[in-house]
Amino acid sequence: MKDKPRLTLSDDATRRAVASIRRFFAEELDEDVGELKASMVLDYILVEHGPSIYNQAIADAKTFFDERAADLGDVCYHKEFGYFKTPTR
Repeated sequence: MKDKPRLTLSDDATRRAVASIRRFFAEELDEDVGELKASMVLDYILVEHGPSIYNQAIADAKTFFDERAADLGDVCYHKEFGYFKTPTR
């Protein structure tokens, strides 16, 4: 599609996505679209909207890991030299 790089899906995911698009058109829009048209819709979605979805997923994952990394000091902290219950004099 206009020589633009796009996100790629596995062959199985592509097949399922095309089937889903065909079903959407049939059930929601009462329109029978073939595999070629459904593939073109999928290509459009991947090129035009895929990067926004991908970028948001990356931002969400970064936030998740940043929050977990911030907790490391509290979660992983071990009191040092705690064998003896009373300190030495």
